[in-house]
Amino acid sequence: MLAKTSDIPVGGGKIFDSQKVVVTQPTAGTFKAFSSTCTHQGCTVAKVADGLIQCPCHGSEYSIVDASVKAGPAPKPLPPKQITVTGDQISLA
Repeated sequence: MLAKTSDIPVGGGKIFDSQKVVVTQPTAGTFKAFSSTCTHQGCTVAKVADGLIQCPCHGSEYSIVDASVKAGPAPKPLPPKQITVTGDQISLA
């Protein structure tokens, strides 16, 4: 198990460093997972706030909904990761 659904705030997310994944909950009951490695220069994203996944190295920002780039210099979205949600448990697929 990666996390409990209650660990992921609605409108936010949580970064799991050892698994290199960020899990978001854009709307209640909808969970998404993406690589936590920035597509710009490979830094690990550090924060999820205000609907954005934020990289500390050069200021790239990604949407918590689909990981699309909202602020550069990142050239492309964060790659999606497969997760499964069973009851209140989130696992990497």
